[in-house]
Amino acid sequence: MKKLLIMRHAKSCWKNPDLTDHERPLKKRGRNDAKRMGKLLKSKKIAPDIIICSTAVRAQETADYVVEGMKYKNEIVFTDALYMAEPKDILSAIIDHAKNQKTVLIIGHNPGSEALLQILTGKVESLPTASIAYITAKIDKWKDIIKCEDVKLKKLWRPKDIK
Repeated sequence: MKKLLIMRHAKSCWKNPDLTDHERPLKKRGRNDAKRMGKLLKSKKIAPDIIICSTAVRAQETADYVVEGMKYKNEIVFTDALYMAEPKDILSAIIDHAKNQKTVLIIGHNPGSEALLQILTGKVESLPTASIAYITAKIDKWKDIIKCEDVKLKKLWRPKDIK
């Protein structure tokens, strides 16, 4: 059994028009939401073996605050492949970096994150900023997830629903 956590980066700041999309940081609300989501994962005893994160500043900062919230100590990989990635690119990043890890947290962007969730589970769900979709798949190797018929959306956590 493999566990996949798909997280959309937290709320970003649009104040500085001189920054490129890739350079946008988090707003205060985004920092608070990301840390809260990390604490949520810790409280649920869901610890990723690896975090694979987009190189966009807002995604990296999301990872920093999630890590702080959950007291995470395992590997974090930052990859350009997740910046505005299509589902196939996200899956490739998982296959390339997760290897034998059982639980993977992806921190990326929409629309790719929502599209991947729909492709894997058949469910159309909204992933607002800092949301986490918790998916399980009865597979031994990540490369088999796309053809797995037993993929379940176990839980979808949105920051507005977490106290």
